[in-house]
Amino acid sequence: MNPPVQMGTVAPLRARPQENNVHEYSLRHRHRPWVANQKLVACSFLGDVAVILLAQMVAYVLRFETGLRQVGVIDPVVDIWSYFGHVMIGSGLLIFLLANFRIHDPRNFLNIRSTFTIVVKSCFFWAISFCALALMLKLNPSISRMYCLIGGITAMISLLTWRWLFFCLLRRASVADSLRQKAIFVGWNEECARALGRVGKQRDSQIAVCGVINPPGKGFESQPPAEVAVLGSYEGMRDIMRSSGADLVMVVDGSLDRSEMLELAETCGKEFVDFKIVPSCFQILVSGLQVENFHGMPILGIGKLPLHHAFNNAVKRVVDIIGSIIGMILLGPVIAFFAAWVYIESRGPVFYFQRRIGLNGRPFNIIKIRSMRLDAEASGSPGWTVKDDPRRLKIGAFMRQWNIDELPQFLNVLRGEMSLVGPRPERPELIEDFKEDIPHYNVRHNIKPGVTGWAQVNGLRGDTCLRERVKFDLDYIENWNFFLDFQIMIMTFLNRRGAC
Repeated sequence: MNPPVQMGTVAPLRARPQENNVHEYSLRHRHRPWVANQKLVACSFLGDVAVILLAQMVAYVLRFETGLRQVGVIDPVVDIWSYFGHVMIGSGLLIFLLANFRIHDPRNFLNIRSTFTIVVKSCFFWAISFCALALMLKLNPSISRMYCLIGGITAMISLLTWRWLFFCLLRRASVADSLRQKAIFVGWNEECARALGRVGKQRDSQIAVCGVINPPGKGFESQPPAEVAVLGSYEGMRDIMRSSGADLVMVVDGSLDRSEMLELAETCGKEFVDFKIVPSCFQILVSGLQVENFHGMPILGIGKLPLHHAFNNAVKRVVDIIGSIIGMILLGPVIAFFAAWVYIESRGPVFYFQRRIGLNGRPFNIIKIRSMRLDAEASGSPGWTVKDDPRRLKIGAFMRQWNIDELPQFLNVLRGEMSLVGPRPERPELIEDFKEDIPHYNVRHNIKPGVTGWAQVNGLRGDTCLRERVKFDLDYIENWNFFLDFQIMIMTFLNRRGAC
């Protein structure tokens, strides 16, 4: 039964007198998740080393002891002993790349998608960098480029297999629970409830919520859900930390005043408990939060997001240019065929130019194959299309179902107005209302809009909830990486829901 919630004057956070079990409490709090994490880090590192060495030896056998030996030019003195140094250098480089991309970070242990991304990325860079390194150092015997290719493939397959088996072991309840920090919230608000909802749907969460403490004199900003236990009042905080075995205390901003916050932080330090604050002023792009130093004064704010880095932008632009050129070449006949069909059904312009808002709020003209009658917006009021829209042409319904009307936007991509992947652009007339009604709506304009997007491949396109679409767009902006873009493009072709 939960202790009663008390309101009133704040009492010091003192422990009740303990005579026989003081050492018991201290020992209990020294059993922390990172102790188990350290053992798992060592296990994952040693497993990676063994798998990489084995993969490199397999690559050597495939390249020099099979029929592939006849491909290309090979130094006649190549044997296992002369190549052993190359195998060790290559293995060391790949181990370094994996560590550099933080594959051994315990936060990735329960996140198989992040782990797989790191493996694929590391093996890709290894194949290129190892070949380049060998050429620069002029190793003897010289490194076979085919060996680099085979070594990258065998290492990728081996690491993905090993990491999947490792993940299957870790996601067992008994092991996964030991990796999670037990958290107590002081205070509660709607953001905590949303975070708890996301935790409940994900098996890779690093935190398990023990319960919530009623803050002194203020009460909860919003009532905790039924599944979150109210552990008691703030006055008994120290005893609650001990009895619950908490590893982490998270204070909702505004629940405590400055003196109470400092006192609780000091108490957490004495009890081997981490202390963190849930800031109410930051509700979006939390992974971009950074502490900066302004003449000795710490400043917390949103720093650079992935697509704010010049290298990431440059690579994304290269992919956009190559992808748009290939798209226009391959799909040019399709565009021409449907444009002619539109002209036969409805004489007039076959392409439709519509004003949309792009990067940094700059307007541009998006290009589509016209799918509606020429007088579709004769009323002058812009709006979304709806299901079975009577303004559509007969061929227009088919084109919109298969997203064929969006194909000319490859030209927008080539011109730099759009990207292959990004938030879908909206009309300026609609944005005037959206930015007032939907929190953080204009954050979407920090990057280029896309032909397809994360929200669209998750079924949010056309006449769907815009608030949900914005959430997916912000998630994409915050967690962007090259492989997420390729995943979205593949999903676009598989489920035909990628464009809007």
